[in-house]
Amino acid sequence: MHILLTNDDGPPSPESSPYVHCLIRHLQDAGHVVSVCLPHTQRSWIGKAHMIGQTLKPSYYRPSPHIHGEASQGTTHPRPSHTGDVEEWVLIDGTPASCVQIGLYHFFKNRGPIDLVVSGPNYGRNTTSVFALSSGTLGAAIEAAVCKKKAIALSFAFFSRNHDPVIIEAACRHSIRVIEALYKQWPTDGSADLFSVNVPLVEDVEQNKTLWTDMLQNYWQEGSCFQEIDGDTGDTAQEEEASIREGNWGEMNFASSLGSKVNQNGHANAGHKHKHFKWAPRLADVYKSVTESTPGNDGRAVMEGNTSITPLKTNFAQGKGGFCGTEFQL
Repeated sequence: MHILLTNDDGPPSPESSPYVHCLIRHLQDAGHVVSVCLPHTQRSWIGKAHMIGQTLKPSYYRPSPHIHGEASQGTTHPRPSHTGDVEEWVLIDGTPASCVQIGLYHFFKNRGPIDLVVSGPNYGRNTTSVFALSSGTLGAAIEAAVCKKKAIALSFAFFSRNHDPVIIEAACRHSIRVIEALYKQWPTDGSADLFSVNVPLVEDVEQNKTLWTDMLQNYWQEGSCFQEIDGDTGDTAQEEEASIREGNWGEMNFASSLGSKVNQNGHANAGHKHKHFKWAPRLADVYKSVTESTPGNDGRAVMEGNTSITPLKTNFAQGKGGFCGTEFQL
């Protein structure tokens, strides 16, 4: 296959994009042609957005030799190689969805038609609707699907700060098997436009079950997903993503740390108080909804160490009830 690979975490980085190089190498070792178009920096939580009014500019990333199971550092160049005899990924200063558009229509034409778009592997899970609706990983796959391309959003769910290279290698091997099987079994009746695949980073992931799942419908509970701060902390997007995913309220504490991180403040007596706000989503809400759910959904499958595959359509699901075909009463 000719696979276009993108993500929302950017080029290899131990902090925010530790899995992409490993997956690309496994795809190449399996005999696939892999064309890579990534955001030039971390772009999580951005959904299927495009930056209107901004001229997008590419740069060119030349990966270093792969280190077993780990994120490797390459070099970035403002212009492409003149000789064309080196492996080169395209980096775009835009969104994941924009990378899909540019990768499909403006690069890689000499390699032939693109058969499949893979978005990921995401740094962290994209289970349940709260995560999926904001996910840049899902956003890129949806962009590919509305361009009538087969698309898979791939996410790696971790439970520990110890990103064991052996487990990452196993997750990549298992992901290749899932990707190839999905492509061969792609529905011809239009029942699915894309698939969201979540692979847990656990021992024996290759032996654990791979399950068809529904997406768990969940919601934020009371309180804001923004934290009030006194001033700009200066943290980079990569540092913020690591803090969100690996902090006290992150992935590995989903089962034990429940509650709200945001303090509730009273109303000011008069006027507005000048404040800064930092994105600090209450992931405990998500994990609590998973632990309280019944089997059959994506969050529950991953929590139990299994891989989940959720078929999706590129539309908003119609709300249930007696709406369609009736007159709205004012």
